[in-house]
Amino acid sequence: MESLNPNKTGLVLGAFVGGWHVVWVLLVALGWAQSVVNFVFWIHFLRPFITVEPFNAGTAVMLILLASAIGFLVGYVLGVLWNWVHQ
Repeated sequence: MESLNPNKTGLVLGAFVGGWHVVWVLLVALGWAQSVVNFVFWIHFLRPFITVEPFNAGTAVMLILLASAIGFLVGYVLGVLWNWVHQ
């Protein structure tokens, strides 16, 4: 098996998770997020109990940075574990 570069793996997963949260921030900013939440709950046979708060730029930046950092950390750890298991 080919080894993974933990930094590159972390960057890819961090970019993916951060990008996913950028989409969420855009949905909140456009006022579409509550409809998305309601739809997702509806297709899972659940009654929505979550209310999306108004857009806040500071919270949005914190969400994206934290999600990206956690995504990087998880990707890095997965890369290290992959290499360890496939030695």
